Amino acid sequence: MKLGIFGGTFNPVHYGHLRAAEEVCGKLSLDKVLFIPAGKTPFEKPETVSAVHRFNMVKTAIKGNTRFQISDIEVKARGKSFTVDTMKKLGKLYPGSELFFILGIDAFLDLPHWKQPDTLLNLSHCVVTSRPGYTFTDLMPSPYLRHVSRAVLRKMDAGSMDLFCFDISESQKCFLCRVTSLNISASYIRNLIISGENIKYLLPDSVESYIISHKLYKK
Repeated sequence: MKLGIFGGTFNPVHYGHLRAAEEVCGKLSLDKVLFIPAGKTPFEKPETVSAVHRFNMVKTAIKGNTRFQISDIEVKARGKSFTVDTMKKLGKLYPGSELFFILGIDAFLDLPHWKQPDTLLNLSHCVVTSRPGYTFTDLMPSPYLRHVSRAVLRKMDAGSMDLFCFDISESQKCFLCRVTSLNISASYIRNLIISGENIKYLLPDSVESYIISHKLYKK
């Protein structure tokens, strides 16, 4: 099985997350995308609601999509969650499967500061998706793209190329993947809620209803 791994705080999950997962799933012919809401992260912020709420919001958002699944592997973990530890566990849970770790350009740029990044890149393929406010040429300083030419990154930014693959470790590949640019962020949604403004059409109705019923993000 070709299994996409899509982790994040999802605080809250919105259409930007869902559309990116859908397009990666299609372009790489994945069998499933596994959403993994973070438990207690090393970089937890005060505005992050509980892992249980974030898990439930993702669960209701992906309901009905047969290629989307959710895992509570980090929500139930004791202590802080580190991606490399999660990927090791997933390798044991899904033996024989090809794992594709999905993350945005911004997260990939920060990868050298993560726990054991080189080990992580040997555990699964990596899928780096486009993100509003970032370009693929922003990746040039990354030590992991030293064999990728600037010309290729410019083609990705221009839209003349949607997908580019290269070897990122001894055993795994990296896929640069253009996805539809939906300029939506979780922080923007949270600020709208705090201001008492409408968040409809930025996220699924079921997630909006959950936020309202549980009075989330209200100061």
